[in-house]
Amino acid sequence: MKIIGLTGGIASGKSTVSNYLILKGLDVIDADLISREIYQVGEKAYRIVVDEFGKDILNEDLTINRKKLAQIVFSNNDQLKKLNEITHPIIFEKIKKRVYEINKMNKRVCIIDAALLFESNWYNICDIKWLVYVDKITQIKRLIERDKISEEDAVKRINAQMPIVEKIKLADFIINNSGDLRYTYEQVDILLNIALNGGSNE
Repeated sequence: MKIIGLTGGIASGKSTVSNYLILKGLDVIDADLISREIYQVGEKAYRIVVDEFGKDILNEDLTINRKKLAQIVFSNNDQLKKLNEITHPIIFEKIKKRVYEINKMNKRVCIIDAALLFESNWYNICDIKWLVYVDKITQIKRLIERDKISEEDAVKRINAQMPIVEKIKLADFIINNSGDLRYTYEQVDILLNIALNGGSNE
């Protein structure tokens, strides 16, 4: 089974590519969904995160307010590092378990959809790495519109991630998501053919 790592900067359109792959019937492991699961009340990560960052990050129903937590960690690199050290190993174990389950079903391919694929070194278990790319101005604009945040907060979140030039060096293929959807989907179809059939990307 081929394992494809799908990543991109925040608000680059990675989810657009991921949703297209799901529509094509492929198995996509969404690291963000897993991160939401581990924050649920009673989970190991939930207890550690609340102990570390305090009860001020909780909603009235005791669930973690991810927006409050994000404001804390994206304003302080040490806090972000601390959160990643808590959550990343737990998320990665769940990712590996799901890869194993998909492989047992004799599937030809599975996709690991992870914004922090490179930062967390999860790409080491991937056969192929795809990077969804947009220029920084577009990225900032989309992030402001998507999350209803200020330009300052958008820039902070982008800068908290690995610089795009470093991600390009680690990626096997780049998906340019600066154009229309049809252009993005055409690139994905070509890359899928390469992954599944060894087709040429000429």
